[in-house]
Formats: sequence, structure tokens, C-alpha cells
Amino acid sequence: MEQLFFFYFAAVIAVASVLVVALRNPIYSALSLLIMFFHVAGLYVSLRAEFLAAVQVIVYAGAILVLYLFVVMLLNLKQDDRYHRQWPVAGVVGLTLAVEAVMLTLLKGRAIPPAPANTNETVEGLGNTEALGDALYSTYLFPFEVASLILLVAMIGAIILAKKDIGGSEA
Repeated sequence: MEQLFFFYFAAVIAVASVLVVALRNPIYSALSLLIMFFHVAGLYVSLRAEFLAAVQVIVYAGAILVLYLFVVMLLNLKQDDRYHRQWPVAGVVGLTLAVEAVMLTLLKGRAIPPAPANTNETVEGLGNTEALGDALYSTYLFPFEVASLILLVAMIGAIILAKKDIGGSEA
């Protein structure tokens, strides 16, 4: 039964992800992104990671998607045809990823890396949220901070580009 749910969520995630980049109307693309976010949260629930599912819905489906919709409405985008000329490149990348997925499926179980020492004892004593917080703020603290700096730089860049476009269109 769990495999049935997994394959349902995986299929809807894959189809919705393709629709995000394939649809010409940005509003429909954002709605496909919303469907994908909710199904990723459903996948987290089926993996017994309820905290990650809640964060997925609150942060991504709530805040990030609303931000995307505000940007689309602010820029007043109707339809964009310039990205649809990249189908050959997308086909090559998609085919490469599909071949890699098939190869990983066929080679499953051949080379299993050893688990770190005392992993089971450490995780069993903690709950889902505590184990995630412990790993995020101890082992992965530096990558977490680097990701936050990259997001800050991207936000500043977007603000500068938006201000330049606003100032240039009024003149």
C-alpha cells in the first residue's frame, strides 16, 4: 500500500514539474507548482516526516508560491514564448536524467556505503524534529549558512534589477 502511495505522489510530482516549465501562462505554471509542493508534502508524510511536510506546506506552498505570484502580477506577464525554443536541450537533459535513474535502479544494492557509527542509537532517542534540528545545526551548519547567503545575494540582485527596470520605464 505504501508503494502505491509513493508511485502516486511520484507520478503527480513528475507531471506537475513538467507542467511548471511547459505551460505558457505563468499563473497556470504557479498552480502546477502548488500541486507539486502539496504532493511533495504528501511524500514526506508517507515517509513519516510530518515536520518536513508541515514546513513544506507552510514555507513553500504558502510563502514562496505567494511571492512568485506577486512577482508575476507585478511584472504583468502574459505569455512567454522565448523559453519554448529550448525543447531540444530539455529533451537531452531529461533523457540523461532518465538513463541515470534507470541505471541507479538496476544497480541498487550493489555498492551500499557503510552507515556512520552510532546512527541508529542517536536517531532513536530523538524525535523527528529534534533529529532534523540536530543534523541541520551541527553537521550541516556551514552549508545551511552558505545557502542563506546565496539567497540573500539573489534577493538583493532581484531588487536591483527591479529598480533598474522601474526607473528605466518611467524615463
